[in-house]
Amino acid sequence: MSDGTNPFLLIARINVKPDCVERYLNIAEEVDKKTEEEESGMIMHNFDSDPNNPLAFTWSEIYQNSDALIVHFNAPYALEYVGKHQELAESFDLEIYGDLSADAIAAVEALGLPCKHFKTTRVGFFRSENFSDR
Repeated sequence: MSDGTNPFLLIARINVKPDCVERYLNIAEEVDKKTEEEESGMIMHNFDSDPNNPLAFTWSEIYQNSDALIVHFNAPYALEYVGKHQELAESFDLEIYGDLSADAIAAVEALGLPCKHFKTTRVGFFRSENFSDR
């Protein structure tokens, strides 16, 4: 278990229903803009398309720490996005790479989405000086 001060990566893999891609891109763009405006703890927030499947997309998100994830998961615009997602997509699978605080783990579990959590081994590092101004 982590104290939650470390950065980590979240990957969300999404399969959109046929004929819903443009509508899905619209809701993804809405949540992305609000996230950029409101969440200083979100270091990176990208929505990428699969080169082999026009219905498959991936959110790549780097969080400053566990508190940043809790802020994002509790934001009204993020919750609204998840609700709209259910109308337009067939799946939403999360992968988390890095350690989380107990509160962040509880926030992930509360979403009720499939999630695979890869915990950090003794191998690896992050450059904390890159996060000192946040």
